[in-house]
Amino acid sequence: MVHAESPRALHRFAVFLASCVIGLIAAGGLVKSLEAGLSVPDWPTSYGGLNPPRWWEIENVRAEHGHRLIAGTVALMTVALAIWAWRREPRRWVRRLAWGAGVAVLLQALLGGLTVLLFLPTAVSVSHAALAQLFLCMVVAFALVTSRGWRESIASPELAATGRDLQALASGTTVLVYAQILVGALVRHTGSGLAIPDFPLMFGRWWPPQFDFSITIHLIHRIGAVLVTVAVVTLLVRIARCSSRRGFVVPAVAMGLLLVAQVTLGATIIWSGRAVLPNTLHVPTGATLLAASLILTLRSWRAAAAAPASSRTVGEPAMVAA
Repeated sequence: MVHAESPRALHRFAVFLASCVIGLIAAGGLVKSLEAGLSVPDWPTSYGGLNPPRWWEIENVRAEHGHRLIAGTVALMTVALAIWAWRREPRRWVRRLAWGAGVAVLLQALLGGLTVLLFLPTAVSVSHAALAQLFLCMVVAFALVTSRGWRESIASPELAATGRDLQALASGTTVLVYAQILVGALVRHTGSGLAIPDFPLMFGRWWPPQFDFSITIHLIHRIGAVLVTVAVVTLLVRIARCSSRRGFVVPAVAMGLLLVAQVTLGATIIWSGRAVLPNTLHVPTGATLLAASLILTLRSWRAAAAAPASSRTVGEPAMVAA
């Protein structure tokens, strides 16, 4: 039976699941920081069973097997979310979003297994990281569109104008953050984190004196960080000028704080010689920045789409149904 609106408990469960996904991404980051990806050499079992004896006593095995346990829990929660949405969510596209997340988490598990069985090939490892971010985006989007604030958005010319003003910039920032995360995954999985060993200079200069593959992708990642910083700061300035609505300001402030943390962590990775803690935290911080940017983007599109008919100019499309 389909009910008239999404139950509040479904939204809260989705928010909790999104936080668990970020935790799962952090656990994956720890595995890579410790180079523990092959500490459990078989899959889907771990040393032939569900739980290796005294697995928690060995750091690398604890990291890898713990990552598997968290992944299994997240997968079960995602399937539960999809079934719950199918039974209680009235909007077909939202139900499909939940099932899409379910398919994504199963594909993610398969990629995770292949990274072990194929001995950590770069292409599979980077694909695993890329799909993890897309899976997070699906869960975050589901949590947002099942919230009361989304369902009860007040259409107004001012809000619609704000949304239209932010759409392109917010969307571009989200794409840029995702691309930066992909380059970062390539840096991590090719061992290029210290290809340029100093920061902010590069081999004591403002531009590398020589290039190879590792130096090039490391440099691209640094350039990407500058581009993301410019995009986020521009977005924050635009929001400060055009809106004081909490739905825009809260994710914007979160983005600003996360950006500062992410840049600091990136620099600390270099200064510390890839110490485990900053190297690990750099991954979920980037994921959370992507999630905040996605929320801001979706809210800008929602605001623009919810414009009353009287506020639209001639030839502007009609309101998109929630």
